[in-house]
Amino acid sequence: MADGKKRANLRDVAAVAGVSVATVSRVLNTPTAVTEKTRERVQAAIDELRFVPSAAARAINSGRTRIVGALIPTLDNAIFARFLDAIESQLAPHQLSLIVATTNDDPEREAQKAQHLVDIGAEGLILSGITHSDALYRLIERVQMPAIATSYFDAGYRLPTIGYDNRAAAIMALRHLVDLGHRDIAVLHGPQGNNDRTRARIAGLKDAGLPARLSFHETELSIGGGSATAHDILTAGPAPSAILCLSDVLASGASFELRRASHDVPGRISLMGIDDLPGSSFLEPPLTTVRLPVRDMGDAAARALAEWVEQGRIPQPQELRPALVVRQSTGPARDR
Repeated sequence: MADGKKRANLRDVAAVAGVSVATVSRVLNTPTAVTEKTRERVQAAIDELRFVPSAAARAINSGRTRIVGALIPTLDNAIFARFLDAIESQLAPHQLSLIVATTNDDPEREAQKAQHLVDIGAEGLILSGITHSDALYRLIERVQMPAIATSYFDAGYRLPTIGYDNRAAAIMALRHLVDLGHRDIAVLHGPQGNNDRTRARIAGLKDAGLPARLSFHETELSIGGGSATAHDILTAGPAPSAILCLSDVLASGASFELRRASHDVPGRISLMGIDDLPGSSFLEPPLTTVRLPVRDMGDAAARALAEWVEQGRIPQPQELRPALVVRQSTGPARDR
C-alpha cells in the first residue's frame, strides 16, 4: 500500500507512474486509448502499490454500477437457491453482479428493499410474483428501472413476466390424483396473504371441475407446518385417500408425519407435491410432484434483464411449462 497503512488510490498510482490521474483512469477503462509504453508504466505502478480499482470510483467515472437486484420472499427454500444460481450464471457473461434482498412476501418491505437497491445503484430488478405495492410501482416508474416479474405468467401484466401458470400446475397435480381414482383429497398450502402464486394454485383447484372433494388446510410454509397439519388431518377423522401439497416443502413434512404414524404411502394414502425440490426424489417413498421450471426461469429472466439493461431491449412475456414427475408416493385409490 502507498504508506503501509491505507489502500492505494488513483493519485498514488499516478504519482509513482509519473502520469496524470486521467491517464491512469484511461489505462483502467479504455487501455487502447493509451500507448503501450504508458500502459506498462502504469501497470508497474499498480503492481508495486498492489492497487485494486474501487468499484465505487469506476461507477462514478462510467456512470454504471453493473449491479442488478433480486427481491425474493425468502432464502429458506431450496427453490430460490436454484433460481438465484441460474441468475448469477447468466449474468456473469454480461459482467453484471447480483444483490439479493428478501421480502417475506411483504409488499411494503419489498418497496423499502427496492429503494435501497436503487440507492446503491442497481440497474435492474427481478421480482417474485405480481402482487406489489403502489410504492414499488412508483419507484420503478420514477427511475425508469428495468424490472421483470417471475414465478408467474401473465401476458397482460404491467411488467414483463417470465414464469409459469400456477393454476395449470395445480390442476396438473389434481388431475393425476383423480385419474388414480382419488376423490377425497386434502390440500395443504402456505399462507395466501400476499402470495399470488398460492392463491392462483388454490383458485385453479377450485375451478378445475374435476370429480373430487377437496378440503383446504393453510399452514406456515415449512417442513414443520406440513408435518403438524398432516397430523391434524390424520387425527381429525377418516383420513383422505390423498394429500396434495402445493409445495414440496409441505409435502416433505407430511411425508415424515405419515411415516411416523405408520401410514402406508401410497397403499393407504397417496402424497403429492408441487416444485420438485432436489430432495424430493430422496424422500421415502420418492415424491410424485409437478416440476416447476425454476432454473430455466432464472436463466431466461437473467438474459432478458441483461439485454434490457445493456441494450434497452424490453423483453416479451415468456411462459415456461411445468411437468408432471411421477414417483412412488402416489398410487391407485384404496377400496373403502
